[in-house]
Amino acid sequence: MNLHAAAANVQADASADIDTEVLVIGAGPVGLMLSNLLGMYGRNVTLVEQLPQLIDYPRGVGLDDESLRSIQTVGLSEQVLPHTTPQHIMRLVNGRGKVIMTNEPKADDFGWPRKNGFVQPLVDQALCDGLARFASVGVRFSHKVVDVAETAEHVVATVEYDDGGTTAVKRIRARYLVGCEGGKSGTRKRLGVSFEGKSPSTRWLVVDVNNDPLGTPNVFLGADPKRPYVSIGLAHAVRRWEFMLFDEETDEQVTDKKFIHRLLRDHVPDPGSLNVIRERVFTHHGRIAGSFRKGRQIIAGDAAHLMPVWMGQGWNSGVRDATNLAWKLATVLRGQASDALLDTYDVERRDHAKAMIDLSLTLGAVIKPTNPVVVGARDGIAAALNLFPQVKSYFSDMRFKPMPRYTEGVVVDPTHATPGKAAARLAGRLVPVLTANNRTSPVGVQFIQPRVNTRDAENVRLDDVVGKWWTVLAWGNNPRGMFTEEQLAKLEALGATFTAVVPETQRGWAEAAYPADVLVAGDVTGRLKKWFDDRPTPVLFLRPDRFVAGACLAQDAGRTLEAILASMSFIPAPAAQDARITVPAA
Repeated sequence: MNLHAAAANVQADASADIDTEVLVIGAGPVGLMLSNLLGMYGRNVTLVEQLPQLIDYPRGVGLDDESLRSIQTVGLSEQVLPHTTPQHIMRLVNGRGKVIMTNEPKADDFGWPRKNGFVQPLVDQALCDGLARFASVGVRFSHKVVDVAETAEHVVATVEYDDGGTTAVKRIRARYLVGCEGGKSGTRKRLGVSFEGKSPSTRWLVVDVNNDPLGTPNVFLGADPKRPYVSIGLAHAVRRWEFMLFDEETDEQVTDKKFIHRLLRDHVPDPGSLNVIRERVFTHHGRIAGSFRKGRQIIAGDAAHLMPVWMGQGWNSGVRDATNLAWKLATVLRGQASDALLDTYDVERRDHAKAMIDLSLTLGAVIKPTNPVVVGARDGIAAALNLFPQVKSYFSDMRFKPMPRYTEGVVVDPTHATPGKAAARLAGRLVPVLTANNRTSPVGVQFIQPRVNTRDAENVRLDDVVGKWWTVLAWGNNPRGMFTEEQLAKLEALGATFTAVVPETQRGWAEAAYPADVLVAGDVTGRLKKWFDDRPTPVLFLRPDRFVAGACLAQDAGRTLEAILASMSFIPAPAAQDARITVPAA
């Protein structure tokens, strides 16, 4: 794959020292997504990468619906989708080729297919090219951070770069530094935080090829006791195989062409004719940093947590980090929150990252056994469980994958309006709560994204009409009418927008009846009505990352707002920019 360095903004004077708001280290997916989000929010960003260009070989292969929603947020869906395979089905098979488990989720609650295959270098390139839209974002390849000094107000990074064949030095001063450099993160090491967990001794050989010799879609995890393997069909006729290696097989031996051909002869008619992109040996890791932040320095993605490949969550977990962190950095830089808000990044992201690590390690333990007794027991248990439709659908629909739920952070408990905490269940004695079909709290989870109609657009995804920042969303009601003038002033300072969701039949009436600055969205599919019908929370406060910060009855909207502002350490300063953040066309 022929990837260029970047089409983003580069200062004419490469030797000059730089002043910026956020220094992002590492032009992998996390650094690229974070820089796109911060650029969209109007912040000044300098992204540095020690390599001369993006990595041009496949690494991650799975893209989930949450990540596609973040890609939608930064306006790059059209650029990314051509490099994806939607509805990527995964089948776990035993040594006889019999299916033990099928993973085929069909839900699209967040507006996108839940599982997608993708070609990472091309998706990363689309994210990199997207930075060219933002005059406030600069990208520097062949720039290596060698030292960082921190003061009360800034971090100052010493950076080495290639100046026409000689090594030169410059300094970059920033309000905050985010290390996205991967598992060997220099930022994490400089901070001196722990990186605890497991690194299983099992090694794997990865072989990526062009011109897919099989041509079949989807994923097969081969739990074969003779040698466990993985076979993945990706977009653009890329095929990946992974083979487990045994202790006596050296790295030099397993990367020999003859050895690789022997591994592949059970998979393809002619291994010798494959168009190999690369082959490499790797070891899985399951580790998490002791802290994601110290002072003005923060870590994200693999720098903060490493997980085995089995759930395809490394790329996605890093994008979750970026999406969670970006709006908080932007809020602090706007002067609308103290930097205590940044502590909620670790609070909110840690538990879910750890859960994904544990789940990935567990799935690996199912695939890797070679002991005949263990394998026989596993296959027998799987066959018995598959006799029960509910158990079978639990795995097929991917309900075993934990969804992020924030019980602490920028959240408010719906029952008690407690700032910074939210129970997972609704309580209370009011009739709407007692008669609710669903008493699971919607606070701390992502809100759904069905399609809606508005005055200006038809059949569009909800996020595309509510804006890129905070949203007060109400079912069948005027959200502005729920607050005092003082509270409305706080919402306007925060940069919130107001959205009323109504049945499509009522949209014309609501557009005429509600204030001009209230967006009216018509529920054309009925999914929003169903969501609100099941829950006694018709008023929602949606964060910029699409998570629900607060949910309540209409009369409790003001109290809930005040608790949300307390949970985020809000400073009631006027917004420094237009609340309706827009994204330039790619």
